[in-house]
Amino acid sequence: MMLFAPALSAVLASKVAESLGIRLATSEEREFDGGEHKMRSLEDVRGEHAFVIHSLCGNDAASANDRLCRLLFLAGGLKDAGASRVTTVVPYLPYARKDRRTQPRDPVTTRYVAAMFEAVGVDCVVVLDIHNDAAFDNAFRIQTVRLEAAETFAAAVAGGIGEQRVVVASPDIGGIKRAQKFRETLSRLLVREVDFAFVEKRRTQGVVSGEALVGSVEDAEIVFYDDMIVSGTTLVRAVNVARRAGARQIRVAAPHAAFAPAAAQLFQSDGPDTVLVSDSIPLRPEFMPFLQGRLQVCSIAPLIAKTIGELA
Repeated sequence: MMLFAPALSAVLASKVAESLGIRLATSEEREFDGGEHKMRSLEDVRGEHAFVIHSLCGNDAASANDRLCRLLFLAGGLKDAGASRVTTVVPYLPYARKDRRTQPRDPVTTRYVAAMFEAVGVDCVVVLDIHNDAAFDNAFRIQTVRLEAAETFAAAVAGGIGEQRVVVASPDIGGIKRAQKFRETLSRLLVREVDFAFVEKRRTQGVVSGEALVGSVEDAEIVFYDDMIVSGTTLVRAVNVARRAGARQIRVAAPHAAFAPAAAQLFQSDGPDTVLVSDSIPLRPEFMPFLQGRLQVCSIAPLIAKTIGELA
């Protein structure tokens, strides 16, 4: 087993390597004129099972497309160099939300991304909390592993909850199944019943509306669970609805902190009491100061390390 990571994902990969009790394999990265790039192993990979960790959410350092190409070219190079098997660990997979046609002649980009992984010889793709499980499974013809951060977040939440009533909630109807699974996990850890609620959401020409709350949250601790945070608008709307309904304390949790600048609204005075995210995506610099307050990062490195150990 050998573990690789581009420099852009070295922080998470180093944590995974530490959890596994191994070191990251040495490699060389070079930048060329015109934005071209090369990465190669400096160690013999012939006959080895090579794992590559790289999160593909774009930021100021590199776009999602750039990150995707770097991962694919490295994986293909490892296979060409004789690796017996190449597994890519992609905590955040881009284009996972473009999994169906919503307008005439729309691309189904999730399927095209899957074809790219297959084309360079990747044997297995590991992802974390994908947007649509069924669409992801249908897009790939190679082995896939879907990880969930629910256990990681449930452990963090359970440690700070007292004896008061707890409600897990979905900020919209589309996330009900995901939030229900988290409710079951949290209930198992707390060894008591956890209630459920959800907020109505409508989107018309890009404008989000709807404030109906289904379920009782009065005098309860609320945990809104979603798959990712971008602008935070959906969660802020849900938090406001829950506060007006009498919620005592409100947490929000999401595995993917794909923060846009607008997500700063989550940390204003009327925002949730705690925001929990994972390190599947490196935090943007402007959000680092919030780590001293309401923002909490729960590492998925142990979960990834456990999975790599099982696959090796």
